[in-house]
Amino acid sequence: MAKAKYLEVANELRKRIKQGIYNKQEPLPDQETFAQEFNVSRLTVKKAFDGLERQGLVYKQSGLGTFVTGEIPIKEKIDAPANAFIGLRNQMGKDAIKSQIIHFSVEFPDEQMQKNLEIKKTEPIYNILRLRLYNDKPLILEHTYMPVKLIPDLDKNILHKSIYDYIHKNLNLKFGHAYRKIRANKADEYDQKYLNAKKDDPILELEQIIWLTNGQPIEYSVSKNRYDTRDYVLLDNNRF
Repeated sequence: MAKAKYLEVANELRKRIKQGIYNKQEPLPDQETFAQEFNVSRLTVKKAFDGLERQGLVYKQSGLGTFVTGEIPIKEKIDAPANAFIGLRNQMGKDAIKSQIIHFSVEFPDEQMQKNLEIKKTEPIYNILRLRLYNDKPLILEHTYMPVKLIPDLDKNILHKSIYDYIHKNLNLKFGHAYRKIRANKADEYDQKYLNAKKDDPILELEQIIWLTNGQPIEYSVSKNRYDTRDYVLLDNNRF
């Protein structure tokens, strides 16, 4: 499946920034210029800009444009944007990410999951537990619940690849907003078994609910990683 256009634009702009074609604290050409160069819409360029901003490569100033941030001294390779919607494979590379399915079932939701996903007790959900590996090393233990009615025909073949790609490209559904909670916890038996965590290792957890653009919750999940394998970052920008 072809890579989304905005990701292609973002990758090219990322290369140019790293090569020094666009200098630190200088504005990028406007969206219309890039839209013409890459033969895409301005919305596609905007999505590319948004992705680069989440990665800390650029920042936007109202009425002035989009500027190159430059090198950030505290930035590390394990940093990941806390406000991304594109999925792990698009963040880190499709060839580098693999998924091991630990559990996959269809079941009826308990009372808490009915609230989380705004569904009735008679509406089935997917219960998915996957280990995400980066270059064949354990990275994230991901426990996800999704309503079956919104994501029909989900199967193990899709779970081994990308659920988000299936949602966006095959079902043509778009994420609207998310509420994310990041906290520290202690390693449990699953973390020790699948993430190679020691009993006393701190574990970083990201709990989230994601809604579609029409306001329907499509995902409740908890993602866990060992303290030394992944950080979540947020570029805070005062636009005015």
